[in-house]
Amino acid sequence: MTQPRHPLSRLATALARLLHGEAGAGLLLIAVAAAAMIAANSPLAHGYHAVFHGEWAWSPVAKLNTLHLWINDALMALFFFVVGLEIKREVLDGELSSPARRRLPVLAAAAGMAMPALVYLAVTREVPALHAGWAIPAATDIAFALGVLALLGSRIPPSLRLFLLTVAIVDDLGAVAIIALAYTGGISLPWLAGAGALLAVLAACNARGVTSGWIYALLGAALWFAVLHSGVHATVAGVLAALCVPLRLDGHGDSPLLRMEHALAPFSAYLIVPLFGFANAGVALAGIGPDGLAAALPLGVALGLLLGKQAGVLGAIWLAQRLRLAEPPAGATWTQLWGMALLCGIGFTMSLFIGQLAFPGQPVLVEEAKLGVLAGSLLSALAGYAVLRWARPAR
Repeated sequence: MTQPRHPLSRLATALARLLHGEAGAGLLLIAVAAAAMIAANSPLAHGYHAVFHGEWAWSPVAKLNTLHLWINDALMALFFFVVGLEIKREVLDGELSSPARRRLPVLAAAAGMAMPALVYLAVTREVPALHAGWAIPAATDIAFALGVLALLGSRIPPSLRLFLLTVAIVDDLGAVAIIALAYTGGISLPWLAGAGALLAVLAACNARGVTSGWIYALLGAALWFAVLHSGVHATVAGVLAALCVPLRLDGHGDSPLLRMEHALAPFSAYLIVPLFGFANAGVALAGIGPDGLAAALPLGVALGLLLGKQAGVLGAIWLAQRLRLAEPPAGATWTQLWGMALLCGIGFTMSLFIGQLAFPGQPVLVEEAKLGVLAGSLLSALAGYAVLRWARPAR
């Protein structure tokens, strides 16, 4: 006769199943965001800020003299490298590999980035100093959104998950372009020329069929160092280096890109992104202005994520169908598409990152942007889950 399992054992098993796969990364981000908020608004606040923002007496890279800078400019470059690998794989041999497949996700992602920016600018129209934050609500957090979707299990048709994934990938590509074009400081031509030369060497290695991952890793690190000093944000180097890694399969169905993505994806999802979230999501509520969430900046960000994202994504799907440009995901009802569009308003990682770039040297505005990101993402997650939870499946 089988002995009944101890409640703690059953709880541990349930947690292990929940944290395995897509849901795990999203739930981990929720826990990290909550821990950061608690740390920033408790007696631990001084130590929390001292750990991440205290200047080091010495650093191997002079420009990065705090743990916060190392996370945002170095570890996040590795995160963007993984994003770049995923984008290249999807474009060459995945869901974005043909015009018919990428038409609807590209349209939905483009509208889903434009509408939040317009909502934000409408809310902050009377405060020109805040207009630099227009891109904060434009990005979707893949891990968070897919984590919420995974909690719904078989209630969601596979086509809907795949569509959300492809929209988020295109969204990431757009966010990278925005960072490179809109949030670049003073340019250093010598460093930029050096970065261009290193990028050319990486491209030549790809063209000549070099398959050693270490070659691409070392050249990618050198490219990051050059871009860091060039004035272009250092994380752009991660994507550029990833686009030079070969996808060509060998006789065993393997390639440098697949090996690197397989090795780095868990490290990125379960260490880099949570560490970034913990370092950046801690909003000191005592430092927020008297209007709180009703102030123009946090309100614009929150409404951009909650209203702008769903209007842009859902509107693009509807318009594409009416104009016969593309058909909605098979097996998904319009209510389910609405729930998926709501989940696109979860902008945690990318939005927090862009918020840091939009208001350099203005910590109060950065904190207000964080508040808007957290509020908009939370409301979008809860609303999207509720709509999908009670939506009737297609017949």
